[in-house]
Amino acid sequence: MDQNEIDKINILNATKKALHMAIENLNIKPDRILVDAIEHIDTCGIPYTSIIKGDAKIYSIAAASIIAKVTRDRIMQEYDEIYPEYGFKTHKGYGTAKHIEAIKTYGPCPIHRETFIKNFKA
Repeated sequence: MDQNEIDKINILNATKKALHMAIENLNIKPDRILVDAIEHIDTCGIPYTSIIKGDAKIYSIAAASIIAKVTRDRIMQEYDEIYPEYGFKTHKGYGTAKHIEAIKTYGPCPIHRETFIKNFKA
């Protein structure tokens, strides 16, 4: 899933779609799925429990959150090599003042989501 699809279906629906895709690709199906505060998801018929602040309460959700964050940070470091003027290595794509200033200076790059930059692009 890329930034264009996320813009098209929104971040919440993209998250739900990614979760569904991950479940479909499991070789071993779990008895229950634990998710961090997401409701109304297609879990391929597997029962799920949505837990508010699950990453602070459930070790497996916390571990998944850490893995996702580290993976995203590594991806952003790779994008920093392609688009060094944006400073992705430093801010990892979050809306920091330096990131916003880079977007205003250079305009968006191909990986920026329109819904993320709509309020501050040049």
